[in-house]
Amino acid sequence: MASIKMIRLTGLLYLLVIIFAGFGQGYVRGILVIPENPVETASNILQNKGLFQLGMTTDLLAFLLDVVIAILLYKIFKPFNATLAMVSSAFRIVAHPAIGSLNLLNHYMALKVLNTETLPGSFETTQIQQISAYFMEAHQYGYLIAGAFFGVHCLLLAILIYRSNVFPKVFGGLLLGSAAGYLIETFGNFNAPGYEGYTALFVGVAAALGEVGLTFYILLKGTTESYKNLKEKTL
Repeated sequence: MASIKMIRLTGLLYLLVIIFAGFGQGYVRGILVIPENPVETASNILQNKGLFQLGMTTDLLAFLLDVVIAILLYKIFKPFNATLAMVSSAFRIVAHPAIGSLNLLNHYMALKVLNTETLPGSFETTQIQQISAYFMEAHQYGYLIAGAFFGVHCLLLAILIYRSNVFPKVFGGLLLGSAAGYLIETFGNFNAPGYEGYTALFVGVAAALGEVGLTFYILLKGTTESYKNLKEKTL
């Protein structure tokens, strides 16, 4: 069975992921990218190059940590259902370390095309700004695709929590809400555009209750008393 130290390490890494990803997606792109306004977005990116690049860096750090978290979650839940734990962790690895990391190329290219010295001879400034905006839009849709995989991960993680005694079952219910939030945002924005503000709010609240709540429980409590007692009996 997983040690208490391993479980607390998982919580610490999860907190770092929340901070890094929240900074990159919530703060940096939240203040620099202006939807439907490529001119202002391009101006914001050029005037805040360092911040824009830092957002990409913190995102990448979050995705690297997610690989470790996926493995730790597998080890924690393997004694209860090895197959389900493996599938759950696989979806997490595909979501952000794989799709999310590759998707950062769109983030990088949005700045690259604005800095290049070869495009101005072939394109007008407004066209270059629009190309940059398209890269940021592609990044957003790539984020949504990753979100679908992460939503399935949250769903499977919720089931694992229900079937084990590692964490209180209430977090299984909250993670079901997180899973619904990610899946609704992804499939809703692709198939019923125009409600992006509502779906973003939904997934933000659902993720805060599920993921952030579980993270702070792990950091403060570690695990349930019944799990601690069970572990002591197996030693």
